[in-house]
Amino acid sequence: MSNYTLEQTIPILERSLAVFRPHHLELRKRLIRVGIAIVICSAIAYIFSEEIAQLCIEPLQAASPLVYKLVYTNLPEAFIAYIKIAILAGLICSMPYCIYQCWAFVAPGLTKKEKKIAGIVVFWSTILFLIGASFSFFIVLPKMLYYFMSYATESLVPLPKLGKYLTFVGRTVLTFGMAFQIPFLMVMAGKADLVQAKYFKDKRIYFYIAIIILSFLLSAGDFMATALLSGPLFLLYESGIFLSTIFNRRKKSVETED
Repeated sequence: MSNYTLEQTIPILERSLAVFRPHHLELRKRLIRVGIAIVICSAIAYIFSEEIAQLCIEPLQAASPLVYKLVYTNLPEAFIAYIKIAILAGLICSMPYCIYQCWAFVAPGLTKKEKKIAGIVVFWSTILFLIGASFSFFIVLPKMLYYFMSYATESLVPLPKLGKYLTFVGRTVLTFGMAFQIPFLMVMAGKADLVQAKYFKDKRIYFYIAIIILSFLLSAGDFMATALLSGPLFLLYESGIFLSTIFNRRKKSVETED
């Protein structure tokens, strides 16, 4: 090692970097396209930000007759809230294209079997994300808001802040959108021989703790909201174990017959 000089080392590093340069350029191209797609979708969503915000506010107003308007206490709060809701809508709308760009980057290095599995994952992950987001907005969110607004009375008037309320809605939608992919990803991990159902059973307590911590962070430290978020995530995790076990049994039976 002591015989190596800087002049000898630099060419070796340059050759090593040259090997990865095509992949680096390809990754940069894909990331630029993803960024442009998110910016364009977010800009379009910002044009309709007031309509989107009003759509998010309607479940809150339906939960309690005492809430007929929201407030903001900082001058730029409404502007920042509209930007946040526009970015969230932009992320959701551009997600199929973003997933396609990820797929286009990794596809050349995959085998035929891996391409088939990855294609299934990309398609169903997008569909399940949209289903989870819709489920949270139209079913879970109204029930959560109805519970929270049940504490409101004529002597205890709620004054929700626009920015915090829209952030709460965005976190809830994103959480359930990602959570609905848990059972499917667990099944696909088993079919790809990455992780088996027994592992999820053995490590159940650790995953439960992670779910509680994640729900606590997403609900901004509210214990009741943490419980309301954790419950469905526990059910999705258990359903993932159940489905993974069934599909693994089918896979083993097919391999035995072969």
